[in-house]
Amino acid sequence: MIEIKKLAKKFAVENPKKLSEQEKKDPRLKGRFFHSVVDVSFACQKGEVLGLLGPNGAGKTTTLRMLSTAITPNAGSIEINGINVLANPLIARQKIGFLSGSTGLYGRLTGRENIAYFGQLHGLSADKITKRIDELADLLDLHSFLDRRCEHFSTGMKQKTAIARAVVHQPEVVILDEPTTGLDIMATQTVLDFIRRLKADGTPVIFSTHHLDEVAELCDKVAVIDKGQSMFSGDTASFRALADGSLHKAFMASIQTTAAQA
Repeated sequence: MIEIKKLAKKFAVENPKKLSEQEKKDPRLKGRFFHSVVDVSFACQKGEVLGLLGPNGAGKTTTLRMLSTAITPNAGSIEINGINVLANPLIARQKIGFLSGSTGLYGRLTGRENIAYFGQLHGLSADKITKRIDELADLLDLHSFLDRRCEHFSTGMKQKTAIARAVVHQPEVVILDEPTTGLDIMATQTVLDFIRRLKADGTPVIFSTHHLDEVAELCDKVAVIDKGQSMFSGDTASFRALADGSLHKAFMASIQTTAAQA
């Protein structure tokens, strides 16, 4: 399981005069610091899928980057199966599979070489890497382009290869930042089916999305963030109950409730 408590992260503003009017009005801007994440908490148990929702700029990506150990929070705690992520980042990275907002593939390498390289970074043997790539190629439908250079890939090819790279070491927790953005219907379905497979294998999955149909289809839990703060964290049924079963209205209700409290 993964449990997050009271995460917070602020960034120094180098030149406040260059901020947009909207940024200047954001209550998270305090002096020369922008508090991207103020207070975020949620948990995802074994075999659960949690959908992380929020408007653009809410702090979702910053939150996921903290979970992945890419950046260090200013406050709060993160535990994965009892391991303190902040105190043991190297151990934590072995337990986490993280897909960022950009695929970050090496264009001059093939898809197979990209995945194999990350397998090597995680200490997998050559035989294990070969076997794992074959498994992921079947699950993510990679066979037709796996041995082509990534610089020639479509958006869908890049995203599926990046997902394979993120999970080549069979992590205990998988974190995906908007994994279906820009994908066509077929590629999206392949990714969603892969998330179902992770769930069936007992792997906790946290993924951010703007598509509420994906939440309805996949998620056991929902967490909503706005202006860097947790607005809702609970099971999908409780989330639906916020607005008579409508996910869209429930999302708006959670945002409006928090805005009224601000």
